[in-house]
Amino acid sequence: MTIGDGLVAIAAALAVMTGIFSTAGQGYVAAKAVEAVGKNPEAENEIRTMLILGAGIAETAAIYGLLIAFLILFAY
Repeated sequence: MTIGDGLVAIAAALAVMTGIFSTAGQGYVAAKAVEAVGKNPEAENEIRTMLILGAGIAETAAIYGLLIAFLILFAY
């Protein structure tokens, strides 16, 4: 094993960290959505729509991070 292999592994680990931070962000967004519905129940449909849209965008970033990690691991 060379230093280059170790650096590739570190780069892949950093790319996967996008999934960790995305999960934390989605949890925060879900908590705020529940809080918003509690304060304004008649806007539940609009809040749910924005929650799903935001979670989808965050999940897309996590999937891109995983894709980059795979590319780094298997291309180098």
